[in-house]
Amino acid sequence: MTESALPEGGLRRVAIDPLSRVEGHGKVTLLLDEAGIVRQARLHIVEFRGFEKFIQGRPYWEVPVMVQRLCGICPVSHHLAASKAFDQVVGATRLTPTAEKMRRLMHYGQMLQSHALHFFHLASPDLLFGFDSDAGRRNIVGVAAVHPELARRGILLRKLGQEVIRMTAGKRIHGTGAVPGGVNRNLSRADRAELGALVPDAIDWAGEAIGLVRSLFEANLPLYREFATFPANRLSLVRADGAMDLYDGLIRARSPQGETLLDDVECGEYWNYILEEVRPWSYMKFPYLKALGPERGWYRVGPLSRVTNCDFIPSPRAEAARREFLAFDDGRAARATLGFHWARMIEMLHAAEVIGELLEDDDLSGTELLAGGPRTARGVGVIEAPRGTLIHHYRVGEDDMVVRCNLIVSTTHNNESMNLAIREVARRFIDGRTLTEGLLNHIEVAIRAFDPCLSCATHALGQMPLALELLDADGSVVGRLRRD
Repeated sequence: MTESALPEGGLRRVAIDPLSRVEGHGKVTLLLDEAGIVRQARLHIVEFRGFEKFIQGRPYWEVPVMVQRLCGICPVSHHLAASKAFDQVVGATRLTPTAEKMRRLMHYGQMLQSHALHFFHLASPDLLFGFDSDAGRRNIVGVAAVHPELARRGILLRKLGQEVIRMTAGKRIHGTGAVPGGVNRNLSRADRAELGALVPDAIDWAGEAIGLVRSLFEANLPLYREFATFPANRLSLVRADGAMDLYDGLIRARSPQGETLLDDVECGEYWNYILEEVRPWSYMKFPYLKALGPERGWYRVGPLSRVTNCDFIPSPRAEAARREFLAFDDGRAARATLGFHWARMIEMLHAAEVIGELLEDDDLSGTELLAGGPRTARGVGVIEAPRGTLIHHYRVGEDDMVVRCNLIVSTTHNNESMNLAIREVARRFIDGRTLTEGLLNHIEVAIRAFDPCLSCATHALGQMPLALELLDADGSVVGRLRRD
């Protein structure tokens, strides 16, 4: 962390650089006046990836494997979104039952492992020890020392998800199981039995994780209710009957008051409803609903939007947990930014339930793996990734080479929401106060609630060397902090 004086108006610039316990690399800058009041707070994405350009000129069948290199934590999401897009290119308007269910199993394994990783490894240290607790214990090692059983269960929950991915995609990271038109493997009965033996414990532990988040809300209700909270539109996929569906569905958007803004929108028509704004201080774009414009049309995606946007969750224990969540504190938890963690655990339970149901389906062991039909030039694949709605859009030439690509990743949808969250936290906790590492960590807590993948790349785990110098209006150093 660094601070420096700026010439205009005597403002001081504080930089949290890099952000810790998130995936990818980014920074936050704050501009403070002489009284220490925050005048500006921004989240900057400082990496440039370029996937939309360098896959141009590649044969379309390579793309589902290439684009998952965007991320080491959620590669399955990109793998499946691209595969869904190229299903349309090869004319596979309807997959075989085996292909459909293998992909769903792969995807729900991804949801389970990603949610477990984020909550237990990245977010829980703040929630268990406090936002301004000793930085030396705010990590998974600190959690394991004080809550060893909790840490163990987090690891084993993630293990089930990773094993599901390994068996459906070929390996745990950057697999090759999905191909345009279907899949290239099935599951044997023995594989299904091996995975199925792990499911009952996973369901129970996910339920206990929901109870843990609830107890944290109950113990810290005023803080959790208001922390980084603001009204927001919400967007997600839902099934045709309004149920939560994390693999496929129609686009729905609602206002903070519950008014329907979009409903039953086909994914292949997303560009008629969603536009992207470019701002000079970030490599990440700012999507918004076309009908409302950039000022009012921004929205958020992810677990909190999905849980509150759907009419029901089609698995019994997760639906019961959803109802309790929506009723808690007269619905305020479901509107709170820290409610992302509670919603994330509900989805983790749902994923475990769905995995158990799918593993009992004999279609997973079927032999019809591919479908096809008349070729088309364009394909759009939309999926609910762990962090929110993910859009892959491709155009393919007659020579089978990709000529155009547009990706709107989950964290991009949340860009404006994350910026608003850090502004709310900065103004409440930093205005007029002496800067400390704990106070600045409040801003990171707000960002981590969204579980951002800042570059859709890999995340850094552990302590990062940071240095902070606080200067007064005339440039004199009044304090220093260092974290090695």
